[in-house]
Amino acid sequence: MAPLRNPTFRRLWVSSQVSNLGGLIQAVGAGWLMTSLTSSHGMVALVQASNSLPIMVFSLVAGALADSFDRRRILIAAQVFMLAVSVALSLTAWLGVLSPWGLLAFTFLIGSGIALYNPSWQASMGDIVPRSDLSAAVSLNSMGFNLMRSVGPAIGGALVALAGAAAAFAVNALGYLPMIWSLIRWTPERVPARLPREPLGQALGAGLRYVSMSPNLMRVMGRAALFGFAASSVLALLPTVAREILEGTALTYGVLLGFFGLGAIGGVAANARIRSRFSNEKVVVGSFAGFALGVAGLGLSTHLAISGIALMISGACWVLALSLFNVSVQLSTPRWVVGRALSFYQTSVFGGMAAGSWCWGLLADAHGPDQALLAAALLLVLGAAAGRWLPLAEFGTLDLDPAGRFHEPELRLDVRGRSGPIMIMVDYLIAAEDTDAFLAAMQVRRRVRIRDGARRWALLRDLENPESWTESYHVPTWVDYLRHNERRTKADQDSHRALLALHRGPEPPRIHRMIERQTVPAHDDMVLKPVPGVHH
Repeated sequence: MAPLRNPTFRRLWVSSQVSNLGGLIQAVGAGWLMTSLTSSHGMVALVQASNSLPIMVFSLVAGALADSFDRRRILIAAQVFMLAVSVALSLTAWLGVLSPWGLLAFTFLIGSGIALYNPSWQASMGDIVPRSDLSAAVSLNSMGFNLMRSVGPAIGGALVALAGAAAAFAVNALGYLPMIWSLIRWTPERVPARLPREPLGQALGAGLRYVSMSPNLMRVMGRAALFGFAASSVLALLPTVAREILEGTALTYGVLLGFFGLGAIGGVAANARIRSRFSNEKVVVGSFAGFALGVAGLGLSTHLAISGIALMISGACWVLALSLFNVSVQLSTPRWVVGRALSFYQTSVFGGMAAGSWCWGLLADAHGPDQALLAAALLLVLGAAAGRWLPLAEFGTLDLDPAGRFHEPELRLDVRGRSGPIMIMVDYLIAAEDTDAFLAAMQVRRRVRIRDGARRWALLRDLENPESWTESYHVPTWVDYLRHNERRTKADQDSHRALLALHRGPEPPRIHRMIERQTVPAHDDMVLKPVPGVHH
């Protein structure tokens, strides 16, 4: 694949597979150790929940950090943190002082590191490979992870059976070292920031506003949350299935996870071919339905081979759905907000997984793991039908690179970056017969304005001159106005061109940039400054 010809991507990809292998071995050790520490199905399921919950809780902050700070440094910090936690977990398990709640606490901390790491890692794909290779890079990451999933759990199961869970935790700690070294060697191209960094709260608000004003992204989030909730039943209850239904050992659990990974590899191999033949919505519906079939088969089976086949079907559908969701988010989002968009997506998926793991564990305690799996299969069937209300759009061909057409105007007032609030008004002359077309174009314009940070947007019509229209909106400060304009993409220029074509004035639409004053102070801090060529 093309991304592997990129030496930076290749080195980081290989290192990430070593880290993935260690993480999967650790997951086997944690899941199986919990079955030894307690007989509660709910506590066993909480191992999966404790790993997913921090990703749901902290991903939003991590996404804002990924868009505001050096992603490489964030990645290194996250890897070092997980290394330290894994060393502590290994020592605690080796000393034999690990309790069920202590194990959950350690897995929660490792999940917190993953929450910090994932948005920066996924957003970095666009920094490493060109946009044309982005889909292939995401698929390669998914393939690599699932390649490790096909062998890692079996290795983990054998390691736990031979040397105990502490050895599995120690191997995971060693797995972070190659990735840390590769990240230290990586020197990404840095584009100097022209504007000051957004405060964290404001950056989170901007990300939320962008996602909420993007209907395609909202549909992806909804379907991803539903899929994560239902599909989490497999990983949450698999240790119980291996021990109680199949009456197996830690090696049995690892082999079952290996079947899931093999199916996922098959899903990656068929991914491009399936996407080329079917629409995104059909791929998602098929993934929901196929996963439902696999989950039902796992719930009804009492034989390792049949359970393995069911897990292979589930693994393939897992990859098809999640990789499609991920690529949809990345290809629908400009670079300035991609980390936050990915963090909202991860919050949806892992929030669903955390809630689902807890619910499926409670259901298994009350009615048995087989009945819980059958209930999850029914929910997946309903998730396939949800496409009627939340259909996924096709991948867009929109050019989301910055438009680069905005030039900061020369002002006659000495306005500072923090000065505000700022009110913007744009005057248009629109012929009566063009009113409907103008309102349709303004509907698109409104969504783009609000999505990029505008507040209190309004469209005004002159009562005495009905052909005169004024678009108005506010931003808190002058630097927010500059940031608002720099966020405009090339794709957004279509609505701007449509409005210019409808404008009938002899000059382009006039823009008024005004600073609000609620009172008239004795001495205004906005002083008039000379502008070249203007006589006062």
